[in-house]
Amino acid sequence: MVRELCVQTVGGRYTARFHSKPTRIPGGISVPDVTSHAPGAFSWPELGTTDQKAGAAFYAALFGWTINDQPMGPGETYTMLEMRGRPVAAAYTLRAEEKQSGAPPHWNNYVTVKSADEAATKAQSLGATVLAPAFDVMDVGRMAVLQDPTGAVFQVWEPKKHVGAMITNEPGALCWTELTTSDLRAAESFYTGLFGWTAKRSDPAAGMEYTEMNNNGQSGVGMMPKPPQMPAQVPSYWMPYFMVSDVDASAGKAKRLGAKLMVPPQDIPKVGRFSVVADPQGAVFAIFAPAAR
Repeated sequence: MVRELCVQTVGGRYTARFHSKPTRIPGGISVPDVTSHAPGAFSWPELGTTDQKAGAAFYAALFGWTINDQPMGPGETYTMLEMRGRPVAAAYTLRAEEKQSGAPPHWNNYVTVKSADEAATKAQSLGATVLAPAFDVMDVGRMAVLQDPTGAVFQVWEPKKHVGAMITNEPGALCWTELTTSDLRAAESFYTGLFGWTAKRSDPAAGMEYTEMNNNGQSGVGMMPKPPQMPAQVPSYWMPYFMVSDVDASAGKAKRLGAKLMVPPQDIPKVGRFSVVADPQGAVFAIFAPAAR
């Protein structure tokens, strides 16, 4: 039996499909596990870092995640980051080719698709660069690494045994994914063509450009132009948001754990409060608490 649960997120409502068997969180509240993500939805945040052990420890301390190292071969592990025994994110050590290309510590952001091969082919026809053609990840899924026409890198994921994050839209879990881009209109055109997203642009009277993307009526993605003060050498990029109960408290904790606040806590009127954080190795992410309803 499958049922739906609608949860308020940064820009609207996100509808996910859940299994009927719930897990329990402190206080006795039952929360269903996510067992599938709709095609076109961001489903898996993955940290590539220069210090895997320290990186995992930072997020475990900040969000209360538990660390589950999975051996991947001689001297290599893939760290599953979990809540209540369910995967919510992962971490790995940047590979030699990534370091050689100049890639800093960063979060990878995976979009669920029906076919990684077809998504990569379609993305290329729309002007994307295929950085890694579709390949199998053992028996857990199939993926491709793509770079959109504005320069932002993202992954597509065809799930098999691994569906992605099994908890979303609650404190400690993924709740939003946002693109900062050098060409907002080009990005809108590319992603609507690739995933069938529809764009909802902000009111010009709001004083800033922002586009909320909907996936079959479901929210969970935003786009904004690079701010003028951002250095020109910073490429377009995707960034995950993780929900917290108290942005100010979490931002303060992140600083005590060695992080840097790129954007101090501030309000999004009628939506919530957020902060942008660089972890001790330099990977950038955001934290968000929804406004009281």
